[in-house]
Amino acid sequence: MSRRPSPDPDRPGDGGAPAARRRPDPARRNARSRAAILGASLQLVGEVGYARLTIEAIAARAGVGKQTIYRWWPSKAAVLLDAFTESGGGEGAEDAAVPDTGDLGADLRAVLRATADEFSDPEFEAPYRALAVAGAQDAELSREFDARLADIGTELYVARLRSAREAGQIRDDVDLRLAAEMLTGPFFQRWLARRGPLDHAFTDALVDAVLAGLRPRG
Repeated sequence: MSRRPSPDPDRPGDGGAPAARRRPDPARRNARSRAAILGASLQLVGEVGYARLTIEAIAARAGVGKQTIYRWWPSKAAVLLDAFTESGGGEGAEDAAVPDTGDLGADLRAVLRATADEFSDPEFEAPYRALAVAGAQDAELSREFDARLADIGTELYVARLRSAREAGQIRDDVDLRLAAEMLTGPFFQRWLARRGPLDHAFTDALVDAVLAGLRPRG
């Protein structure tokens, strides 16, 4: 005598949950795959460096096919840029600000010291350096890198310098963006080229040198 099959929870009318509730959710699956890909790219760039980072390696680490990656990103640099910004590398930058305590020098020194500490953190340094180097060879990536990271940081300094100019702490004829780039340019160049320590002594000296040329004459 044959036994009646047990109810199949994935078939309607079998006494289990409705089939619609058991079907995979493509959006959730895609979100999991995307997160795995972004996480894998950050892990690998820290382990092997940008030059040895490949789409194939990212796919293998993330447990997806490489065509899944190419469906969403055109290159490993594009993957890494999204991974870095979404992991916190650029998160909240639009809402950040250089503090304004009324002491411009102290405020700038505090921010550049914190920035030096961040750029010395291997988890931050590896992907940021990879993106900076890749951007030197890829104009489109460079523009996107600037729009999502570098330009936002510069504008934060511009806003603080504008406040200082309104308070009479720097001259009225100062080009604020140029002044901001005088702070960030030497910092970034020292970090990128590794020409000397990126420590608090350097950042303090940089702030003092720039402000000496910005303050009202006499």
